[in-house]
Amino acid sequence: MAGTTIRRLEAAQAEARLAELAMILADAVAHGASVNFLAGVTTATTEDFWRRQLPALAADDTRLFVAEESGTLLGTVLLFFAHQPNAPHRAEIGKMLVHSSARRRGIGRRLLTTAEEAALAAGRTLLMLDTEAGSAGDLLYRRCGWVALGDVPDHAFTPDGRLAPTTLFYKALGPHAPVQARAISAT
Repeated sequence: MAGTTIRRLEAAQAEARLAELAMILADAVAHGASVNFLAGVTTATTEDFWRRQLPALAADDTRLFVAEESGTLLGTVLLFFAHQPNAPHRAEIGKMLVHSSARRRGIGRRLLTTAEEAALAAGRTLLMLDTEAGSAGDLLYRRCGWVALGDVPDHAFTPDGRLAPTTLFYKALGPHAPVQARAISAT
């Protein structure tokens, strides 16, 4: 992990590394991550996903952070800024991915921390995300202080075609951080 760096990729840099970004996404799906794609997803499809992010990266509406080691990308996280006039304080985390060969080394935590710090630096004090309930991502977010709001049953298909619940999370940053201890209860 000492040689692993976390950095932001600008749109042109991301475009130059579309094949690597696509490989990380395809690897996540192949290893069971429920990240909007089903088993058998093609490289062309995962590359197209990343290509569609380029305009938002260029406009600075979205930020892409990557983990890199010895010139090879190992992980990604996207930070999407909310555009609604009543939500200038909000952002969302997406495509929090670590290649299967690099998992369990703290890279996911470092990517997530970097995205959180970038959000706060941009004046975003409330982050949201969703992930498959009970997944490795679910455990990571809980360990990193995210608050689970609850599960949506049968929210999305897993790569192997099973319907699975999704857990919705939020994390308050900066001066709002103390409020995150309260999750909505179902009473």
